[in-house]
Amino acid sequence: MPAGRDGFWLARWLAVRGVEAHAIHPSSVAVSREHRRAKTDRLDTELLKRGFLGWLRGERGHCSMARVPTIAEEDARRPTRERECLVGERTRLVNRMKGTLARLGIRNFKPTRRQAAERLATVRTPEGMPLPPNALAELQRNMARLGFVVSQIREIEKARQKRLEQHPETGPHTMVRLLARVVGIGIETADMLVNEVLSRPMRDRRAVARYAGLTGAPNESGAQRREQGLARAGNARVRRGMIQLAWRFLRFQKQSALALWYRARTADSRIGTRKTMIVALARKLVIALWRFVTTGETLEGVVLRPAG
Repeated sequence: MPAGRDGFWLARWLAVRGVEAHAIHPSSVAVSREHRRAKTDRLDTELLKRGFLGWLRGERGHCSMARVPTIAEEDARRPTRERECLVGERTRLVNRMKGTLARLGIRNFKPTRRQAAERLATVRTPEGMPLPPNALAELQRNMARLGFVVSQIREIEKARQKRLEQHPETGPHTMVRLLARVVGIGIETADMLVNEVLSRPMRDRRAVARYAGLTGAPNESGAQRREQGLARAGNARVRRGMIQLAWRFLRFQKQSALALWYRARTADSRIGTRKTMIVALARKLVIALWRFVTTGETLEGVVLRPAG
């Protein structure tokens, strides 16, 4: 069965009943590249069957299997993913309110301030007029939504901190606390990395980089060879977080071996070089963090916070 929303729970349901089940990576199955090809459930099932039989025979290249996560592992990812959605909703609400005010010529009002809802009634347009009634009603409704979203974000953060304090020695929690000791990595980033990638059983560093979506996709034919950028086949959430963390790492860990490695290779100050090498730094960093939390291998030159 293909991995995904329905594949994982069905694989667990079959495993409980003593049935051997495997989840196939959908993107690992080779398909025809014709512009218009027939696609039906019957044809898709036959394609999966052929790929699965080839995999059972031990032939590489037919398809690859995904590890079926447990219910506890899937549930551990929910707070971070829910918070990410809520932060996006908060940004959308703030931008919507700023756009409404900008159309009226008001640019000095900040919806994120503590007393912003009470100050709406005192806001004046450049002509000295109060806000129009419909615009004011819309802003008040958006402010109510914004307050509710912010309260939910705080609730998720408090619940996570409470779990870390109540069960500090639990496997993933130990990794989160250890990772948060690195200056430049907060609890939110540490929790995302541990639950999304670092706590998974990985074969080697190449598997870590592949799952993080930080490996390249070279195009080579004869004497021609060019890089096509990232393969984008891994975890998009981890990829975005690691690239952001790599930029932050350069700021907070200037004397670390990885930061010195990056600066030595971007000494020409070209923007294209910096953008390319930040991906390489993110790949090296996620591998170093994986070794740090799994084997205890120290990060050369990295400043750690005192153990709390």
